Amino acid sequence: MPARLKLFLPLILFGVLALFLMRGLSLDPKELPSALIDKPFPAFTLPALGSDETLDRQAVTGEVALFNVWATWCVSCRVEHPYLTELAQQGVAIYGINYKDEDAAALRWLQQLGDPYIANIADREGTLGLDLGVYGAPETYLVDAEGVVRYRHVGVVDERVWTTVLQPIYVQLQGGERG
Repeated sequence: MPARLKLFLPLILFGVLALFLMRGLSLDPKELPSALIDKPFPAFTLPALGSDETLDRQAVTGEVALFNVWATWCVSCRVEHPYLTELAQQGVAIYGINYKDEDAAALRWLQQLGDPYIANIADREGTLGLDLGVYGAPETYLVDAEGVVRYRHVGVVDERVWTTVLQPIYVQLQGGERG
């Protein structure tokens, strides 16, 4: 190797490494891939929050719905909660997955802030979250009437996310019924 090239080798390696790192940093963390897209919502049998009822996949599928992963320890969940309540009041079907939380704290939260959920799955150990590939809370999955996961959103669902991303898919899955 010529002596001059040896002088520039560290600079070339640094440039290649910098390009690689910049490419990695430009990825949007809210667009994390999900292996479940276009696959059935995972099978599970877990308790309903605050009840003796047991929920399973069949109990929470059958209509187009959002599945919102939330917890009382999640600051962002508190931010998105009022908007989820608005959506529920507009008729959007939302199921909660209370993730790695304490039942008493979760029930207090819902009593104080309102309960937008049709039902809440108490995922105390995070087993359903693990099957879903949850990175943390909040995460929201859009599931069609056949129980197939069609979209995953990582982060807060707010008006912008609803109107530009989730609502168009929700309406399409419902056959254009809702606006």
